Amino acid sequence: MTMLQSPPRLVGYGSENHLLESDRGIHDWYRFVLSFPAHLVRDYLTTWKLNTSHWVFDPFCGTGSTLVEAQKHGIQTTGLDGNPVAHFASATKTNWLPNPNGLLRHTKQVAKVAENAQNYTEQLSAETHDLLLTDSISPKPLQKILSLKQALLELKDPRYFDHAMLALIKTAVTNASNLRFGPEIGVSAKKKEDADVYTDWLKHIQTMTTDLGLLQNPQAPQSQVIKGDAREVSSYLEANSIDAVFTSPPYPNEKDYTRTTRLEAVLLGFLCNKQDLRDLKQNLLRSNTRNIYKNDTDEQYIWQFDSIMNLADQIENRRIELEKTSGFERLYAKV
Repeated sequence: MTMLQSPPRLVGYGSENHLLESDRGIHDWYRFVLSFPAHLVRDYLTTWKLNTSHWVFDPFCGTGSTLVEAQKHGIQTTGLDGNPVAHFASATKTNWLPNPNGLLRHTKQVAKVAENAQNYTEQLSAETHDLLLTDSISPKPLQKILSLKQALLELKDPRYFDHAMLALIKTAVTNASNLRFGPEIGVSAKKKEDADVYTDWLKHIQTMTTDLGLLQNPQAPQSQVIKGDAREVSSYLEANSIDAVFTSPPYPNEKDYTRTTRLEAVLLGFLCNKQDLRDLKQNLLRSNTRNIYKNDTDEQYIWQFDSIMNLADQIENRRIELEKTSGFERLYAKV
Protein backbone atom coordinates (compact mmCIF):
# COMPACT_ATOMS: atom_id res chain seq x y z
CA MET A 1 0.00 0.00 0.00
CA THR A 2 1.25 3.48 -0.83
CA MET A 3 0.79 5.80 2.12
CA LEU A 4 -0.82 8.99 0.85
CA GLN A 5 -0.08 12.21 2.63
CA SER A 6 -3.03 14.34 3.66
CA PRO A 7 -3.85 16.99 1.07
CA PRO A 8 -4.09 20.66 2.07
CA ARG A 9 -6.84 21.50 4.55
CA LEU A 10 -10.06 21.61 2.57
CA VAL A 11 -12.61 22.72 5.15
CA GLY A 12 -12.60 25.23 7.94
CA TYR A 13 -14.36 25.44 11.26
CA GLY A 14 -18.04 26.17 11.82
CA SER A 15 -20.81 25.01 9.53
CA GLU A 16 -18.40 23.33 7.10
CA ASN A 17 -17.68 20.71 9.75
CA HIS A 18 -21.35 19.67 9.78
CA LEU A 19 -23.26 17.37 7.49
CA LEU A 20 -24.58 19.35 4.53
CA GLU A 21 -28.32 19.16 3.85
CA SER A 22 -27.57 17.74 0.40
CA ASP A 23 -25.53 14.92 1.98
CA ARG A 24 -28.10 13.68 4.48
CA GLY A 25 -29.20 10.77 2.30
CA ILE A 26 -28.16 7.53 4.06
CA HIS A 27 -25.50 9.34 6.13
CA ASP A 28 -28.17 10.68 8.46
CA TRP A 29 -29.84 7.34 9.20
CA TYR A 30 -27.74 7.23 12.36
CA ARG A 31 -24.56 9.16 13.18
CA PHE A 32 -22.21 9.82 16.04
CA VAL A 33 -22.47 13.45 17.10
CA LEU A 34 -18.83 14.12 16.19
CA SER A 35 -18.80 12.18 12.92
CA PHE A 36 -16.83 13.95 10.22
CA PRO A 37 -18.93 15.25 7.31
CA ALA A 38 -19.52 13.47 4.03
CA HIS A 39 -18.13 16.32 1.93
CA LEU A 40 -14.78 15.96 3.68
CA VAL A 41 -14.56 12.35 2.48
CA ARG A 42 -15.65 13.42 -0.99
CA ASP A 43 -12.99 16.15 -1.15
CA TYR A 44 -10.24 13.69 -0.23
CA LEU A 45 -11.47 11.09 -2.70
CA THR A 46 -11.21 13.74 -5.40
CA THR A 47 -7.83 15.05 -4.26
CA TRP A 48 -6.35 11.56 -4.14
CA LYS A 49 -7.97 10.73 -7.52
CA LEU A 50 -9.59 7.60 -6.11
CA ASN A 51 -12.03 5.78 -8.39
CA THR A 52 -13.76 2.46 -8.93
CA SER A 53 -10.42 0.73 -9.46
CA HIS A 54 -9.31 1.50 -5.89
CA TRP A 55 -10.06 0.07 -2.46
CA VAL A 56 -10.50 2.36 0.57
CA PHE A 57 -10.08 1.21 4.17
CA ASP A 58 -11.33 2.81 7.41
CA PRO A 59 -9.93 0.97 10.47
CA PHE A 60 -12.17 2.99 12.84
CA CYS A 61 -15.23 3.22 10.63
CA GLY A 62 -17.69 4.35 13.32
CA THR A 63 -21.09 4.99 11.80
CA GLY A 64 -19.80 4.71 8.25
CA SER A 65 -19.08 8.20 6.91
CA THR A 66 -16.13 6.96 4.85
CA LEU A 67 -17.85 3.79 3.71
CA VAL A 68 -21.16 5.34 2.68
CA GLU A 69 -19.61 8.24 0.76
CA ALA A 70 -17.08 6.02 -1.02
CA GLN A 71 -19.82 3.52 -1.87
CA LYS A 72 -21.93 6.32 -3.33
CA HIS A 73 -19.03 6.89 -5.73
CA GLY A 74 -18.77 3.20 -6.62
CA ILE A 75 -15.51 2.73 -4.71
CA GLN A 76 -14.91 -0.55 -2.91
CA THR A 77 -14.40 -0.19 0.84
CA THR A 78 -13.65 -2.14 3.98
CA GLY A 79 -14.56 -0.83 7.41
CA LEU A 80 -13.43 -2.10 10.80
CA ASP A 81 -14.72 -1.21 14.26
CA GLY A 82 -14.64 -2.85 17.68
CA ASN A 83 -17.76 -1.11 18.97
CA PRO A 84 -20.72 -3.39 18.12
CA VAL A 85 -23.12 -0.45 17.77
CA ALA A 86 -20.81 1.27 15.28
CA HIS A 87 -20.31 -1.98 13.38
CA PHE A 88 -24.06 -2.56 13.21
CA ALA A 89 -24.73 1.00 12.01
CA SER A 90 -22.07 0.89 9.29
CA ALA A 91 -23.10 -2.55 8.06
CA THR A 92 -26.75 -1.47 7.85
CA LYS A 93 -26.07 1.91 6.22
CA THR A 94 -24.03 0.26 3.47
CA ASN A 95 -26.72 -2.35 2.75
CA TRP A 96 -28.86 -0.83 -0.02
CA LEU A 97 -30.59 -4.07 -1.01
CA PRO A 98 -33.96 -3.79 0.84
CA ASN A 99 -36.94 -2.95 -1.34
CA PRO A 100 -38.15 0.50 -0.19
CA ASN A 101 -41.86 -0.27 -0.57
CA GLY A 102 -41.47 -3.60 1.17
CA LEU A 103 -39.62 -1.99 4.08
CA LEU A 104 -42.32 0.63 4.51
CA ARG A 105 -45.19 -1.87 4.33
CA HIS A 106 -43.53 -4.17 6.84
CA THR A 107 -42.73 -1.47 9.37
CA LYS A 108 -46.20 0.06 9.19
CA GLN A 109 -47.58 -3.35 10.12
CA VAL A 110 -45.09 -3.63 12.99
CA ALA A 111 -45.99 -0.17 14.30
CA LYS A 112 -49.70 -1.01 14.21
CA VAL A 113 -49.16 -4.24 16.13
CA ALA A 114 -46.95 -2.54 18.73
CA GLU A 115 -49.33 0.37 19.24
CA ASN A 116 -52.44 -1.79 19.54
CA ALA A 117 -50.93 -4.49 21.77
CA GLN A 118 -51.79 -3.51 25.32
CA ASN A 119 -50.31 -6.69 26.76
CA TYR A 120 -46.70 -6.00 25.74
CA THR A 121 -44.88 -6.05 29.04
CA GLU A 122 -41.28 -6.59 27.96
CA GLN A 123 -38.95 -4.96 30.45
CA LEU A 124 -35.23 -4.68 30.82
CA SER A 125 -33.89 -6.76 33.65
CA ALA A 126 -32.68 -4.78 36.66
CA GLU A 127 -29.08 -5.70 35.81
CA THR A 128 -29.46 -4.50 32.22
CA HIS A 129 -31.35 -1.35 33.19
CA ASP A 130 -28.52 -0.43 35.56
CA LEU A 131 -26.19 -0.17 32.57
CA LEU A 132 -28.13 2.84 31.26
CA LEU A 133 -27.09 6.32 32.26
CA THR A 134 -29.37 7.40 35.09
CA ASP A 135 -32.54 9.08 33.74
CA SER A 136 -31.27 8.75 30.16
CA ILE A 137 -34.76 7.65 29.09
CA SER A 138 -38.05 7.89 30.97
CA PRO A 139 -40.24 4.82 31.65
CA LYS A 140 -43.05 5.54 29.15
CA PRO A 141 -40.84 6.17 26.09
CA LEU A 142 -38.68 3.19 27.04
CA GLN A 143 -41.75 0.94 27.23
CA LYS A 144 -42.84 2.04 23.75
CA ILE A 145 -39.38 1.40 22.36
CA LEU A 146 -39.37 -2.07 23.90
CA SER A 147 -42.86 -2.74 22.52
CA LEU A 148 -41.65 -1.88 19.04
CA LYS A 149 -38.65 -4.12 19.48
CA GLN A 150 -40.87 -6.98 20.64
CA ALA A 151 -43.20 -6.51 17.65
CA LEU A 152 -40.20 -6.48 15.29
CA LEU A 153 -39.01 -9.77 16.75
CA GLU A 154 -42.47 -11.36 16.54
CA LEU A 155 -42.98 -10.24 12.93
CA LYS A 156 -39.33 -10.57 12.03
CA ASP A 157 -38.47 -10.27 8.37
CA PRO A 158 -34.72 -10.75 7.79
CA ARG A 159 -34.86 -8.50 4.72
CA TYR A 160 -35.82 -5.47 6.79
CA PHE A 161 -34.94 -6.24 10.40
CA ASP A 162 -31.57 -4.45 10.62
CA HIS A 163 -32.86 -1.28 8.96
CA ALA A 164 -35.89 -1.25 11.25
CA MET A 165 -33.65 -1.68 14.29
CA LEU A 166 -31.32 1.10 13.15
CA ALA A 167 -34.33 3.41 12.88
CA LEU A 168 -35.40 2.22 16.33
CA ILE A 169 -32.16 3.18 18.05
CA LYS A 170 -32.16 6.54 16.26
CA THR A 171 -35.70 7.13 17.54
CA ALA A 172 -34.67 6.14 21.04
CA VAL A 173 -31.71 8.51 21.13
CA THR A 174 -32.98 11.53 19.19
CA ASN A 175 -36.72 11.49 19.90
CA ALA A 176 -37.43 9.50 23.04
CA SER A 177 -34.44 9.91 25.34
CA ASN A 178 -33.30 12.60 27.76
CA LEU A 179 -29.76 12.53 26.39
CA ARG A 180 -27.86 15.62 25.32
CA PHE A 181 -24.54 15.93 23.54
CA GLY A 182 -22.05 18.68 23.99
CA PRO A 183 -19.83 16.96 22.75
CA GLU A 184 -19.68 14.36 25.57
CA ILE A 185 -22.95 12.66 26.35
CA GLY A 186 -25.02 13.79 29.32
CA VAL A 187 -28.58 13.82 30.63
CA SER A 188 -30.80 16.87 30.19
CA ALA A 189 -32.31 18.49 33.26
CA LYS A 190 -35.68 18.59 31.48
CA LYS A 191 -36.99 15.05 31.12
CA LYS A 192 -39.31 13.74 28.39
CA GLU A 193 -42.01 11.93 30.30
CA ASP A 194 -43.49 10.60 27.04
CA ALA A 195 -42.78 10.61 23.32
CA ASP A 196 -44.62 9.77 20.09
CA VAL A 197 -42.31 6.84 19.47
CA TYR A 198 -44.31 5.02 16.79
CA THR A 199 -44.82 8.13 14.64
CA ASP A 200 -41.18 9.21 14.99
CA TRP A 201 -39.95 5.72 14.13
CA LEU A 202 -42.05 5.60 10.97
CA LYS A 203 -40.71 9.04 9.97
CA HIS A 204 -37.17 7.66 10.16
CA ILE A 205 -38.27 4.61 8.17
CA GLN A 206 -39.82 6.91 5.55
CA THR A 207 -36.49 8.74 5.25
CA MET A 208 -34.75 5.41 4.71
CA THR A 209 -37.18 4.31 2.03
CA THR A 210 -36.89 7.64 0.22
CA ASP A 211 -33.10 7.41 0.28
CA LEU A 212 -33.12 3.82 -0.91
CA GLY A 213 -35.47 4.71 -3.74
CA LEU A 214 -33.25 7.57 -4.88
CA LEU A 215 -29.81 6.09 -4.28
CA GLN A 216 -30.19 2.35 -4.62
CA ASN A 217 -27.67 1.14 -7.20
CA PRO A 218 -27.47 -2.62 -7.82
CA GLN A 219 -24.03 -2.13 -9.35
CA ALA A 220 -22.62 -0.30 -6.31
CA PRO A 221 -20.07 -2.50 -4.53
CA GLN A 222 -21.36 -3.23 -1.02
CA SER A 223 -18.85 -2.38 1.67
CA GLN A 224 -17.23 -5.06 3.76
CA VAL A 225 -17.78 -4.16 7.42
CA ILE A 226 -15.86 -6.14 10.03
CA LYS A 227 -16.32 -6.16 13.79
CA GLY A 228 -12.75 -6.40 14.96
CA ASP A 229 -9.67 -4.88 16.54
CA ALA A 230 -7.70 -2.38 14.46
CA ARG A 231 -4.55 -3.40 16.36
CA GLU A 232 -4.82 -6.76 14.60
CA VAL A 233 -5.61 -5.38 11.16
CA SER A 234 -3.42 -7.91 9.35
CA SER A 235 -5.78 -10.63 10.54
CA TYR A 236 -8.60 -9.18 8.47
CA LEU A 237 -6.98 -7.84 5.29
CA GLU A 238 -4.98 -9.42 2.52
CA ALA A 239 -1.52 -7.97 1.95
CA ASN A 240 -1.38 -5.10 -0.55
CA SER A 241 -5.16 -5.01 -0.90
CA ILE A 242 -5.73 -1.38 0.19
CA ASP A 243 -5.06 1.76 -1.85
CA ALA A 244 -5.98 4.44 0.69
CA VAL A 245 -6.85 4.78 4.36
CA PHE A 246 -9.31 7.41 5.51
CA THR A 247 -10.17 7.45 9.21
CA SER A 248 -10.60 9.39 12.44
CA PRO A 249 -9.08 7.21 15.18
CA PRO A 250 -9.97 7.42 18.89
CA TYR A 251 -7.21 9.64 20.25
CA PRO A 252 -6.59 10.23 24.01
CA ASN A 253 -9.44 12.62 24.80
CA GLU A 254 -11.11 10.94 27.80
CA LYS A 255 -14.07 10.02 25.58
CA ASP A 256 -15.71 6.74 26.60
CA TYR A 257 -17.29 5.38 23.44
CA THR A 258 -19.15 2.71 25.41
CA ARG A 259 -20.92 5.51 27.29
CA THR A 260 -21.73 7.41 24.11
CA THR A 261 -23.61 4.42 22.68
CA ARG A 262 -24.85 2.85 25.93
CA LEU A 263 -28.59 3.16 25.25
CA GLU A 264 -28.19 1.77 21.74
CA ALA A 265 -25.99 -1.12 22.91
CA VAL A 266 -28.58 -2.16 25.48
CA LEU A 267 -31.52 -1.92 23.06
CA LEU A 268 -29.66 -3.93 20.42
CA GLY A 269 -28.84 -6.61 22.98
CA PHE A 270 -25.07 -6.15 22.84
CA LEU A 271 -24.87 -5.32 26.56
CA CYS A 272 -26.88 -7.24 29.15
CA ASN A 273 -24.74 -7.01 32.28
CA LYS A 274 -21.64 -5.41 33.75
CA GLN A 275 -19.39 -8.21 32.54
CA ASP A 276 -20.49 -7.52 28.96
CA LEU A 277 -19.55 -3.88 29.48
CA ARG A 278 -16.15 -4.74 30.96
CA ASP A 279 -15.41 -7.13 28.10
CA LEU A 280 -16.30 -4.45 25.55
CA LYS A 281 -14.12 -1.82 27.22
CA GLN A 282 -11.16 -4.18 27.42
CA ASN A 283 -11.39 -4.95 23.71
CA LEU A 284 -11.44 -1.33 22.53
CA LEU A 285 -8.43 0.81 21.77
CA ARG A 286 -7.60 2.92 24.84
CA SER A 287 -8.78 6.50 24.45
CA ASN A 288 -9.46 7.38 28.07
CA THR A 289 -7.87 6.59 31.43
CA ARG A 290 -10.93 4.74 32.76
CA ASN A 291 -10.36 2.02 30.18
CA ILE A 292 -6.85 1.08 31.33
CA TYR A 293 -6.51 -2.37 32.88
CA LYS A 294 -3.73 -4.13 34.76
CA ASN A 295 -3.17 -6.75 32.09
CA ASP A 296 -3.10 -4.36 29.13
CA THR A 297 -0.38 -5.14 26.61
CA ASP A 298 -0.82 -2.21 24.22
CA GLU A 299 2.83 -1.23 24.64
CA GLN A 300 3.76 -4.12 22.34
CA TYR A 301 2.31 -2.19 19.41
CA ILE A 302 4.25 1.04 19.89
CA TRP A 303 7.43 0.49 21.91
CA GLN A 304 9.59 0.47 18.74
CA PHE A 305 8.32 3.90 17.63
CA ASP A 306 10.62 6.44 19.23
CA SER A 307 8.40 9.41 18.37
CA ILE A 308 5.48 7.92 20.31
CA MET A 309 7.57 6.86 23.29
CA ASN A 310 9.25 10.28 23.44
CA LEU A 311 5.90 12.03 23.39
CA ALA A 312 4.64 9.88 26.25
CA ASP A 313 7.80 10.68 28.23
CA GLN A 314 7.33 14.40 27.61
CA ILE A 315 3.73 14.23 28.86
CA GLU A 316 4.76 12.36 32.00
CA ASN A 317 7.74 14.66 32.71
CA ARG A 318 5.50 17.70 32.31
CA ARG A 319 2.97 16.20 34.75
CA ILE A 320 5.69 15.68 37.34
CA GLU A 321 7.01 19.20 36.81
CA LEU A 322 3.53 20.67 37.36
CA GLU A 323 2.90 18.35 40.33
CA LYS A 324 -0.32 17.02 38.85
CA THR A 325 -1.43 13.96 40.79
CA SER A 326 -5.04 13.15 39.85
CA GLY A 327 -5.83 9.68 38.58
CA PHE A 328 -6.48 11.00 35.08
CA GLU A 329 -3.21 12.91 34.94
CA ARG A 330 -1.10 10.03 36.24
CA LEU A 331 -2.50 7.71 33.57
CA TYR A 332 -2.61 10.07 30.61
CA ALA A 333 0.91 9.30 29.38
CA LYS A 334 0.03 5.59 29.43
CA VAL A 335 -3.08 6.23 27.32
